[in-house]
Amino acid sequence: MTPSQVDLVQSSFGQVAPIADQAAALFYGRLFEIAPQVKELFKADMAGQGRKLMGTLAVAVAGLSDLETILPAVEGLARRHVAYGVEAAHYKPVGEALIWTLEQGLGDAFTPAVKAAWLSAYALLSTVMISAAEAEVPAA
Repeated sequence: MTPSQVDLVQSSFGQVAPIADQAAALFYGRLFEIAPQVKELFKADMAGQGRKLMGTLAVAVAGLSDLETILPAVEGLARRHVAYGVEAAHYKPVGEALIWTLEQGLGDAFTPAVKAAWLSAYALLSTVMISAAEAEVPAA
């Protein structure tokens, strides 16, 4: 990611943070609409899950300017998700739901440049997570 993309992701997330609860509800609603099979992975209170999601996103977004500081946490998160039943194929609809949610939440501020920056950030982080998760699962 370029420094400009990092700035775009961080500043646009700053606009979403005040509506974190609504953004989380939009995200999960969209995720369950486009990937209903993942709904069974969520056993906990969805409001609490939404707060966890937004908190995790806040840490990841803040850490984009110094990736080395967040990569161990991102990898650990991916390894924990393996135990919940998350598979590599789940990352695609999660990314789609995230981008859709940002588009809804940011409206006109979700410019093509902002979208490209978020796509880049998600591609980077999801690739790291998928690699960590695959290393966690023993070969059959």
